[in-house]
Amino acid sequence: MNRRSFLNSCKVAAFSSVAYPIISSASKDFAVDSLVLADSVIKKSDLYIEKSDFAQFESVRKKLYQVQRYVGYGNFNILSFDLMLKYAKYSNSIQNFTQKELDFLEKIFYINPTPYGFYGKKVSEKITKAINNREVIKVSGTGHYLFKGKPEQTYNEMKKDIGDTLTLTSGVRSIVKQMKLYLDKIDRTDGNITKASKSLAPPAYTYHSIADFDVGKKGLGYDNFTARFALTKEFSQMRKLKYIEMRYTINNKDGVRYEPWHIKVI
Repeated sequence: MNRRSFLNSCKVAAFSSVAYPIISSASKDFAVDSLVLADSVIKKSDLYIEKSDFAQFESVRKKLYQVQRYVGYGNFNILSFDLMLKYAKYSNSIQNFTQKELDFLEKIFYINPTPYGFYGKKVSEKITKAINNREVIKVSGTGHYLFKGKPEQTYNEMKKDIGDTLTLTSGVRSIVKQMKLYLDKIDRTDGNITKASKSLAPPAYTYHSIADFDVGKKGLGYDNFTARFALTKEFSQMRKLKYIEMRYTINNKDGVRYEPWHIKVI
């Protein structure tokens, strides 16, 4: 997404928390009334990233990509926030994070997402929450990790019951990994945080950081994260299993799109 198209879409502030309070009704009404609808699909109620955050939004995404390349895709899945900062500080291939960028990252993490339609439970209280490497196991051939115990057991049972055509498409995600996914999703929706949050949980709210995982059909590629997965034989077989549940069913209370691939681990 280029800078001009992004700025054209950045009309309404969307970040809020104790440190960043929700905008007042008067200012919100003014912002909504002044929205220029370039696309008829966009709703007036949709909220966008602030223009003042755009520079940090771009630079943070660039540095998260640099960190991912440095540590490797698999290791990035379980990378902690503190270790990310350490790599950025001492590696010549990564630019150090500025104070403004750190403030932006904290702003993203500590937001209250209910104003833009996400009603899920907060599962990570601190941005520095780390994944204990001794509590996870890497799944061969996938580049992903699972938590040991119930998640690993559930996945292995699914593989046994469904077969080798079923694969792990996303497992354990650290705060850093979810942050990158979330910012990339906002970028792909032209700064529309409302749209982004309906298809990807904000960093503090992802169940991937405590237990859940995604599965798919080998060879289906990105379509594993679309409604096409629900048409596969693998999904049909999943529906017969009594020991699994979907996290995000149709019209779920969290406000997230239907995700037939997302396994809820209780």
